[in-house]
Amino acid sequence: MSRVSSRLAAITPSATLAVDAKAKAMVASGEDVIGFGAGEPDFPTPEHIVEAAVAACRDPKNHRYSPPGGLPELKDAIVAKTDRDSGYAVSPGEVLVTNGGKHAVFTAFAALCDPGDEVICPAPYWTTYPEAIALSGAVPVVIDTEVESGFQVTVEQLEAARTERTKVFLFVNPDNPSGAVYPREQVKAIGEWAVEHGIWVVTDEIYEHLTFGPHEFSSMPVEVPDLADRCIILNGVAKTYAMTGWRVGWMIAPVDITKSGTNFQSHTTSNVNNVAQRAAIAALVGDLSAVAEMRSAFERRGKLMHQMLSELPGVTCLEPQGAFYCFPDVTSLLGRPLGPAGLVAANTLELADLALSEANVAFVPGEAFGTPGYIRLSFAMGDDDIAEGIRRLSAFTSTP
Repeated sequence: MSRVSSRLAAITPSATLAVDAKAKAMVASGEDVIGFGAGEPDFPTPEHIVEAAVAACRDPKNHRYSPPGGLPELKDAIVAKTDRDSGYAVSPGEVLVTNGGKHAVFTAFAALCDPGDEVICPAPYWTTYPEAIALSGAVPVVIDTEVESGFQVTVEQLEAARTERTKVFLFVNPDNPSGAVYPREQVKAIGEWAVEHGIWVVTDEIYEHLTFGPHEFSSMPVEVPDLADRCIILNGVAKTYAMTGWRVGWMIAPVDITKSGTNFQSHTTSNVNNVAQRAAIAALVGDLSAVAEMRSAFERRGKLMHQMLSELPGVTCLEPQGAFYCFPDVTSLLGRPLGPAGLVAANTLELADLALSEANVAFVPGEAFGTPGYIRLSFAMGDDDIAEGIRRLSAFTSTP
């Protein structure tokens, strides 16, 4: 008899966290590493949010249990923020506050899926999605997208993948890891397809404020109001407000789904940390000036990284439209000698390992996102570090 359950033994470690951990361990040992791995803003959490947390620490009411589904004040703030930013009107009864965005992802699929249900999941996908789907008992049905189509899935692809077991379509906009942003008309077309076939949509909107140039975020249930009764929105404070470590996310769903998720959370984690919830309230009710400054910096950095990557021989890369990632095709670097030692990588897993050990540059291999031949690099770092990291990659990937 196995010591570990088959359900948990089947989980693969988070590749993004593994790369980040290895890079940080090298830094701790004194090595100079440029880490393009983790999707984490390099800015500090805005001061007014931190001050709200300090005040919350001193308030005894935050030293006690609170409702498992979230503080009523935070739910109200999420309702107001959703209306302000998306034009989507919801009620507090449709909101569940979760322990970060990942918890919202898992809870959404746990609430919707039974064993054997199918969830359509476009690739490239964030590494956690297939694991959360499988843990719910459902089956991830992966659809491959290509750089030529801007890494955007089409209605024709969705229809080809649909079966009588299809229950959910997972939609991520702006997208991690590709940096793609779907145009409004495509968002509407996909939503109308889901309504026509009675399919749920789980839409991850955590990068909603991080779009660049002419690209604009649009929320699917706003574009297709008839979808509202079969839609779950996932979001959180991590990316927009530089609060990855605070661990506050949420899901917005029809009342019955939210109630089931709240019951589930009451038996697993109970309430989210009260101090972090108070900080999240300050983030959501405050102005977006700090967010605008961060977005401007990310846009500049994305252009710099894209330009430098595109200058590497044989490397092609979609210019990021949102989020803070470049996702270049590095197929041309595989199977040939690299760097002064003439080392060879058969796939991007090996390429990532060699780049970290030989060039002190960390990135996440495409296999983690269901897209071999690509790599993900985060540009949530200073311009000088971006330039130095790509220069190291250029030197390492040159022909010996």
